[in-house]
Amino acid sequence: MKKAVIALVGLGTGALVQADDLRGVDEFLCAAAQVQICIEGDTCYTASAWELDVPDFVVIDLAKKTVSTTKASGLNRSTTFTSTSRSDAQIVLQGLEAGRAFSFVIDEATGRITVAVARDGIAVNIFGVCTGTDL
Repeated sequence: MKKAVIALVGLGTGALVQADDLRGVDEFLCAAAQVQICIEGDTCYTASAWELDVPDFVVIDLAKKTVSTTKASGLNRSTTFTSTSRSDAQIVLQGLEAGRAFSFVIDEATGRITVAVARDGIAVNIFGVCTGTDL
């Protein structure tokens, strides 16, 4: 589970980070503000980014269909998504990796991101922000 979260979600310190308008942008940098892990038959737990040993940031590249850690992280992790759509001011990305399904929903006007990663009996939910990489 940790590998999927690491590969799929850029995590930062969060709540104070401002999101950005992503209309027309195909590559962006994302950081998580809030993470929650839910276990079947148990409950959901709030977790910090560092507790899950995930990178501070990830780059989403719509043209390459990849989600990758930044070069500065030194982690060299990447995964591909198999489905992408851009409509109704939302970007939706979905894929599978190592028995886990993941979905990203990004609001183009605000840059706010919601991510769900699921496998049998466990789900991780992430809320965060994104900005274009052409800062």
